[in-house]
Amino acid sequence: QVQLVESGGGLVQAGGSLRLSCAASERTFIRYNMGWFRQAPGKEREFVAAITWSGSTTDYEDSVKGRLTISRDNAKITVYLQMNSLKPDDTAVYYCAAGLGSLREGQYPYWGQGTQVTVSS
Repeated sequence: QVQLVESGGGLVQAGGSLRLSCAASERTFIRYNMGWFRQAPGKEREFVAAITWSGSTTDYEDSVKGRLTISRDNAKITVYLQMNSLKPDDTAVYYCAAGLGSLREGQYPYWGQGTQVTVSS
């Protein structure tokens, strides 16, 4: 079973940058699409970005396009989320997930524990 561990969260000022990482526990990771989701206090979890197993296709939620970039390194069994031009509205717990099917609507049975991102104004 794939286990996922996120890192890289923290406190940053508006306009700043962070890079989140998600390391998988085994090489079966490379067979899965990978997604980043987030949940802000009092809100439902929402899709942020996802990437196919090969890295050839990505999808982004509209509000993060041009600011956040998802990538993966299958040799290191790690997926990344580069976050630039951060806004206070980006404050949330960020989760990575592994799954199959549609990038945005597919099944994601494997989840990490989450990492907190806080953007101050």
